[in-house]
Amino acid sequence: MGRALLLNASFEPLCVVPVRRAVVLVLKEKAEVVTRNGAWIRSERRAVPVPTVIRLRSYVRVPRRNRVPLSRRAVFLRDGHRCQYCDRPAENLDHVIPRSRGGTHTWENVVASCRSCNARKENHLAHEVGLRLRGVPRAPHATLWIVAAAGRIEPDWEPYLPALPARV
Repeated sequence: MGRALLLNASFEPLCVVPVRRAVVLVLKEKAEVVTRNGAWIRSERRAVPVPTVIRLRSYVRVPRRNRVPLSRRAVFLRDGHRCQYCDRPAENLDHVIPRSRGGTHTWENVVASCRSCNARKENHLAHEVGLRLRGVPRAPHATLWIVAAAGRIEPDWEPYLPALPARV
């Protein structure tokens, strides 16, 4: 049926909810519609606009993780689905400092790479095989997990989500 972006009272993105849940929150007056798609959900006595973004009426304190969980999907989002060595479409993940050489599985050591660069690098450092990173890998903005979990981003959500350049 669809999805809606749920914002805290401070307009901070919290999560993505099914439209049905969003409508229930609006009907219970726990949330208000910020943007809608023009469609309506109708019952015998009531018509409610189908929301694409809703905002909680009262602020909810949410315990936050300091870092976004490291996942394949999140790394590809951060790196814009491009190889960080040659800028071709990425297919693999690569550890900048190979794990066999003591590298860690952290945001600062994992990048997206194409198959040929990954095979060329193997368990070497990039400069040993003539490769150079296009940028320094960093942990992304804390709300990238919403984008990673949602998959496709609705155009109405973009003003409320952090800027996502090709390489965050």
